[in-house]
Amino acid sequence: MADNIKLRHCGTMEVYNKQVEAFPEFRRAQAAIENEVTTLLETKRFFRLSTPIVIDVVVHVLYNTEEENISEAQILSQIEVLNRDFRSLNEDVSRVPEVWRTLVADTNIEFRLAKNNSAESETTGITRTNTAVPTFGTDNAMKATASGGIDPWPTDRFLNIWVCNLGESLLGYAQFPGGPPETDGVVVDYRAFGTTGTARPPFNFGRTTTHEIGHYLNLSHIFGDGRGNSCSDTDYVDDTPNQLGPNYQKPTFPSISCNNGPNGDMFMNYMDYVDDDSMFMFTEGQAARMNATLFGPRANLIQKTS
Repeated sequence: MADNIKLRHCGTMEVYNKQVEAFPEFRRAQAAIENEVTTLLETKRFFRLSTPIVIDVVVHVLYNTEEENISEAQILSQIEVLNRDFRSLNEDVSRVPEVWRTLVADTNIEFRLAKNNSAESETTGITRTNTAVPTFGTDNAMKATASGGIDPWPTDRFLNIWVCNLGESLLGYAQFPGGPPETDGVVVDYRAFGTTGTARPPFNFGRTTTHEIGHYLNLSHIFGDGRGNSCSDTDYVDDTPNQLGPNYQKPTFPSISCNNGPNGDMFMNYMDYVDDDSMFMFTEGQAARMNATLFGPRANLIQKTS
């Protein structure tokens, strides 16, 4: 991520397209997962958790310079953001246009730094690795010790988040459910993680991690995941309006595309590409899809409840 980057760039679909070419079974697994999630959602119109669940998180800090070795306070600030955003406790949710306020969702998903590691020893939920690699990209190198990163903790039990120096104008990326376990998790640039320390505007509200965990829990971009802008692309969620493509920076309401007037694009959704201070909601449909994913392909994450 260049210091002067002004537009959000998520690498999730780029990484996915590379992986399904290398691992055809990933595409097959995704199709099976989509059928499973669809069945769960059809069983109950909104498949929703009735009580909050907690996902254990391990944050892997990779640093080539001391600046990249972010503080525990910065990491904790990100966990706080996640717990506000996923529970709809963020103050800026009040900025959602009135027409969509009934769709704002408390997903009943919470996050905490892991208290025990893969060997069941006490841990802070944070690892720190001095790497000789100055910049990482979309090849998942940060996820393996052999390529200058660090291997994940068991990905069926922990949400692994790698925080490092990303190049290629990237803010972050995630792996959808069903992919190779050795690369499962989320990657975020150290300048777009949390709300303090090295976090830099316009990506200093912690929303890059919120966005990428949305992908990790099986959400697509709100504008769909086609290779080009198209009104026929879908995000597999019924209560998000179709939109032509990503919105950037700080749009004003309404922003109309795909004949979706008078209200236009739901650009303030966490799964669009706007600045951190301009995204502040998940919908009920998105919450239902994430909840169904946690009862399906990511069920092992919720063996520990609050």
